[in-house]
Amino acid sequence: MAIDLTGRVAIVTGAGGGLGREHALALAGRGARVVVNDLGGAVDGSGGSLAAAERVAEEIRTAGGQAIASSASVTDFAQVEAMVEEATGRWGAVDILVANAGILRDRSFAKMALEDFRAVLEVHVMGSVHCAKAVWPGMRDRNYGRIVFTTSSSGLYGNFGQSNYGAAKMALVGLMNTLALEGARYGIKVNCLAPTAGTRMLEGLMPAEQLAALDPALVSPAVLALVAEAAPTRTVLCAGAGSFEIAQITLTRGLHLGGGDAVAERILDELGRLADPAGQLVPEDGAGQGSHELAKAGFVPARAG
Repeated sequence: MAIDLTGRVAIVTGAGGGLGREHALALAGRGARVVVNDLGGAVDGSGGSLAAAERVAEEIRTAGGQAIASSASVTDFAQVEAMVEEATGRWGAVDILVANAGILRDRSFAKMALEDFRAVLEVHVMGSVHCAKAVWPGMRDRNYGRIVFTTSSSGLYGNFGQSNYGAAKMALVGLMNTLALEGARYGIKVNCLAPTAGTRMLEGLMPAEQLAALDPALVSPAVLALVAEAAPTRTVLCAGAGSFEIAQITLTRGLHLGGGDAVAERILDELGRLADPAGQLVPEDGAGQGSHELAKAGFVPARAG
């Protein structure tokens, strides 16, 4: 069944270029009315201008769609609330949030200033929190919502020189996990996108032909899938160069080692068996780990009702 977003209202942050621009164009191409949000700053977050967001909004309007530009800073909750209020006042609702805005301040941990660590967390984590918090009441009231946070392989698997970025991106997976549980009864689906794309954040880091293969437009179909009526929830969808994967945080079957003075040594001796992927599972929520461990200890764990 074709994905039709006619009548839906979407906010895409960081949409003045790169991935965000492609997401905004893709959503508009399926009929969504789009708030193109971009502070218009540099990769490190400095500066700001409405021009980039306005260019993309005009591109959508020229193609026959509906769009408005916003330069609200995602780090300022009052500005984010005003952006949501403007979209709601103009179009009646915000149905879709794609939290894509981000900055980079790469450096090895030993050389990284704490100011640069905090700045990246503020944009990626609190920026996403601010946007989700602003749209959440309306989504609950209407019993419908689609939220996509932007995580990264740097958070899922690590990347040298990106301790701040990796920490921020993995935090968004935790945010997704809980909001997906809390939003389920209200028809709100919350997912993460882990993109690989040849944007300005990767310029100079890989050969030109590889950057060309990582066309940001090849990632945006993943966003369409994650905001569709039939979208999954609590899913980390990876996308790059036309390929798509799902990343999962699994729990191995492990071993019940009990207590005693030598358990620490036994853990080291049994690391290979503890890591054995055979029979691994993806817990439904945070209590799943404890339930699994109690079951191996011989208990039938009680679940909160």
